Amino acid sequence: MTAADIPAVDELERQLFPVDAWPLQMFVAELAQAGTRHYLVAERAGQIVGYAGLMCIEPIADVQTIAVAPEYEGRGIGSALLTALIRESRLRRAEDVLLEVRADNPRAQQLYRRYGFEQIHLRARYYRDGVDALIMRLRLASPESDATPREAARP
Repeated sequence: MTAADIPAVDELERQLFPVDAWPLQMFVAELAQAGTRHYLVAERAGQIVGYAGLMCIEPIADVQTIAVAPEYEGRGIGSALLTALIRESRLRRAEDVLLEVRADNPRAQQLYRRYGFEQIHLRARYYRDGVDALIMRLRLASPESDATPREAARP
């Protein structure tokens, strides 16, 4: 994601999250923190159809946002964005990746579980409309997830 992408991302953000949309300035502030942030966009035919963001302060990475336009759901875009965030988390030496997901969003929960995320907590009435947030974690430092690019790079 670049500064030039922010207006399109902001438009999609407002469409997808009318109650909890980030202010446009939030994206500007996030991009200004490249040392601890990593933001991506997904494009189709020159149009932004998805975006995702990560904050990583070792040893924790936190998925700040991930979104796909409804007409592009089910095409692997969310999976590609999540895969890229997990890869970046590993590159930044995170041990865990955390995220919040709406309790009323089973589709997103299913995606995260497919990637090995487990629910570790519930934040009651976290969202502005009163919906609970499930806190999920992916352990990157566990033995079963230790087959990372570091392993492949050994002589």
